[in-house]
Amino acid sequence: MRLPTRPLPVALLFGLAAQLLFCWRLTTPHILVFDEVHYVPAARMLRDLAGPVNIEHPLFGKTLIALGMTIFGDDPLGWRAMSTVAASTVVMGVFAILWLTFGRLRTASVGAAVTILDFTVLVQARTAMLDGFMAAFVVTGLAALLWAMRGSGAAVWRRWLLGACLLGLAVGTKWTALPYVGFAGLAFLVMGHRRPDLWPKLPRIAALALLGLVVAATYAATFAPAFFYASEPLTWRTLLPFQVDMYLRQTQVLPPHTYQSGWWTWPFDWRPVWYLYEPVDGAQRGVLMLGNPAVMWGGLLAVAGCLAAWLRGGNRAAGGIALLWIASVAMWALIPKSLGFYYYYYLSSIWLGLAIAAAFDHWRVRLRYWDEAFLALSAVLFIHFHPILSAAALRGPGSFHRWMWLSSWV
Repeated sequence: MRLPTRPLPVALLFGLAAQLLFCWRLTTPHILVFDEVHYVPAARMLRDLAGPVNIEHPLFGKTLIALGMTIFGDDPLGWRAMSTVAASTVVMGVFAILWLTFGRLRTASVGAAVTILDFTVLVQARTAMLDGFMAAFVVTGLAALLWAMRGSGAAVWRRWLLGACLLGLAVGTKWTALPYVGFAGLAFLVMGHRRPDLWPKLPRIAALALLGLVVAATYAATFAPAFFYASEPLTWRTLLPFQVDMYLRQTQVLPPHTYQSGWWTWPFDWRPVWYLYEPVDGAQRGVLMLGNPAVMWGGLLAVAGCLAAWLRGGNRAAGGIALLWIASVAMWALIPKSLGFYYYYYLSSIWLGLAIAAAFDHWRVRLRYWDEAFLALSAVLFIHFHPILSAAALRGPGSFHRWMWLSSWV
């Protein structure tokens, strides 16, 4: 059997494998879990254009949940179907970023496989929350901006426009995507200054202006359904004040929460979040938002390796990936949120897959076959932890102890 040698078929194979995995027993549990209790009712109101609910967040992620409910019904399949598509898109987006950056199928495949085996992607794929959609748009948006480097003529502008639209949809899903627009613009300036050939015929000022304008216009367009609410519809006059109200709600001081954690603890997989742990559907079941220890802890070594590859070996691509992860964590020191939760680290955990693949790529001669061993270890851990990631039937209330490596995980 001849294996595919072109990137698109391989990316699609990874996407298909991810989609099948994420959809297995998707309707279990048959109850709303964790923040689904906020977003599914809000999606119902959007679907029916009834009125504003959950107004501390933009609309587009809830619009996608509503789309799934419209297609598949107001049931667990409808609630979560679009989240599985978003997670599979993340897998293919990671593949695309690595292929466009390094041009090697093995490197892109390692990153895509690591992303599938990252527990956080599986959990978010099976939960109707905003973070999964936001991550999908950020990952594909950055991939599209990189794709523009390989274009010529009008294709450069079309791909750049596509990337800007996707980032605008990300911001229209959750405001925490906004820093990535800044990261993209800064990277474009720095890389374009050093390598003018990377984005041919794409003037820097015009490209940055287009990026900002398209992101803003796309973001504004995501509020279109709110103009047709039966109760308290938005108007052009109230659209801007509505943004101020959203900000005030986002930055309000909240009471302490059992699963809150500081952003500096997230990279160490220290305090995960139980999305579910209770008897439901005839058995004890649990869903733990936890990172794969091999990916989370090994990824930190990979980030350090990427920095070393850049500073000592001049590998700017690896260095850029390391800086992306660092910036994605450091930004939480500035975001004015009174409480933090491990699932905020979701997008940063995806960048670890890029870092791991980039590190193996840089030392591919010295570390021959180590990538395969790492994937095998990640897969073993994925299989071991799968029951408490996917709401599988457990033996009883104390079953969770089998998987608790750290006391902080309880």
